[in-house]
Order: sequence, then C-alpha cells, then structure tokens
Amino acid sequence: MAEVSAVQPTDQSKAAEMAHIPSADQPPPYPTAATFPSPPQQNVSSVAGNLPPGGQYPSSGGAVPYNPLTAAAAMFPQLASNIAPQEVTWMPLPAEIPPACPPGLEYLVQIDQILVHQQIELFEIISGYETENKYRIRNTLGQQVYFASERSTPCQRQCCGPGREFSMSITDNTQREVIHLERPSRCYCNCSGLTCYCCCSCCAPHEIEVQSPPGTVIGYVRQDPLGILNPWFSIENAEGDCVMKIKGPTLGCSCYSDANFDVLSADDSHSVGRISKQWGGLAKEIFTDADNFGIQFPIDLDVKMKAVMIGACFLIDFMFFETPANQGAGGHHHDHHHRF
Repeated sequence: MAEVSAVQPTDQSKAAEMAHIPSADQPPPYPTAATFPSPPQQNVSSVAGNLPPGGQYPSSGGAVPYNPLTAAAAMFPQLASNIAPQEVTWMPLPAEIPPACPPGLEYLVQIDQILVHQQIELFEIISGYETENKYRIRNTLGQQVYFASERSTPCQRQCCGPGREFSMSITDNTQREVIHLERPSRCYCNCSGLTCYCCCSCCAPHEIEVQSPPGTVIGYVRQDPLGILNPWFSIENAEGDCVMKIKGPTLGCSCYSDANFDVLSADDSHSVGRISKQWGGLAKEIFTDADNFGIQFPIDLDVKMKAVMIGACFLIDFMFFETPANQGAGGHHHDHHHRF
C-alpha cells in the first residue's frame, strides 16, 4: 500500500495564513463595503411631503436644516404673514411722475391704499428684550413699496417703551431713504450703571415730524390733548396748517376687532380716509406686539400728505399698540398708552 506523504506547506503559504490571523494586540480588520449587500432603495414619493424644494435632501448630511422662523410660523399660523421669510416683489416705478414730487414719493401717486406689516422678532419673543421695530409697506397687490426700520437707543426701548424717542428710516427698493420720521421722547430716561428710570410727561402731547427727502420737513402729526374718550390728531403741512384730522375709536370699544381711526377733513365735515389697526388673532395679540395696519386715502391727495399719513400710522402704533416686551417679565413701564 502506497504511503501518502503529507504535503508540507511552503513559506509563502504560511505567510498568507498568518496574514489573516490577527495578533493579540491587533484588532480584526473592519468589514469592507463588499461585505454587506446594498440597502433597498427608499421610495421618495412616500416622504415627498417632508422633503425640501426639489425633492432631495442636502448632500452634506442628509437632514433638512432647521429654520426657527419657519418652525414658529408653523406652530402659530396667525403669525405666518409676519414671521415666515417671504419672497419680496417690489412695486415698479410709475410711468408718470409729477414735477413737484419729492424723490421716492412717486410710488404713492397712483395708490389709494397701503398695508403696513410689522415684522416679528423671534429674539424679542423668547428673551423679552425690546428690539427696534421693522415694517414692510405694501400695496394692495402685495408688492412691496417701502421698508421701514426704527432707530432708537436700548435705554429708551427698555425703559420708556411706547413713549420712547425714535427716528424711522423709510427706504425704497434701492435702499435709498425717501421718508424720515422724528418722534421726540415723552419721558425722561436716565441710564447710569445698573439704574434706569423713566418719568412720564403726560402733559406734553405726542407728535411726529415727517421729512421727505430727509432734512426737508413736509408735515407733522400732533395729538390733540383735549381728546379724552376719543383720541384726536391733526395732520399738518410744513407750515403747521391743519390739513386733515384723525378721530380714533372710543377707548375700550374695539376689543377683539379692528380699531379704526377715521381721517376727516380739516373742518370735520366729511371723511377722507382711514387708518385701521387690523385684529391679528388671539395668539398674535398675546405673544407679540407686531401689528398690521391699513391706510386709505384719496388717490388724488398730495403725495406729501400721503407720506404724512404713513407717519401718523407709526405714531398711532407706538402710542396705543406697542406693548413693552419686558412688561410680562418684571419690567416696569410708566408711559400712558391704551389698547382698544
């Protein structure tokens, strides 16, 4: 019987076997991509409702970036028009421009109604820290006409609230300032170190100065101090002559509804327009001080007086509808203002 001789492994085969045996101080090799089968392809249509525009996730991390503004708008649908980022469509320049029209006011020539939307500041809602107000001014087609931004000091905003001194810059689509508003303070504010206090000047009526172009006064809006049950204002030209009057609603009679300020002729004989603070819903009125206004005026009204009426809208907003952000967080406020 033939004896089968054992095949002795060569040095090369021994080295190959030892290469696959990990040593005690060496971890086993990681599996490669070929070790496991590819996962099944997910049906994109089943999750299309959760995908961003275009139907694909970002290639970087596979997760949709979190946007706090969009999330807040989804939680509070009443705030969506003021808080969600929106595509801006600017109003085109009118074909005909009056020769005596201040630069930038030509947009108001063929307009008899504009809408003022205050932007909601998410940081202000969360922190209670009063920030500078910002507004978008649109026509009835939704086209943006102007953008308004407040300029004021932190001390005035935190201590004086609605009675604070501020300037308002109103710009067009080229970021050119076309209207400038100046509102003097109705309280004395002193901030030194950790001490900050505000004293109300209730005897001084509220007013706002309107300039267009900036540096050239075109009119004023002044409060009538004798208006007790109904607030009254006078709309004046650059010389201080009364051109129109504003009569507000009876105090306390416009809860949970629009607050209408009727614009009357100088002799109170007939109505020529209206400034309306639109009711924004319970959630928006409680959690924010962002307001929406509508301004109506005759289409043939002088564009300078239309600009002064825009200034009147901002004065009314600060006097009656600007709630201090820190009022519910232990803040103190001594200015006199009403909510209708």
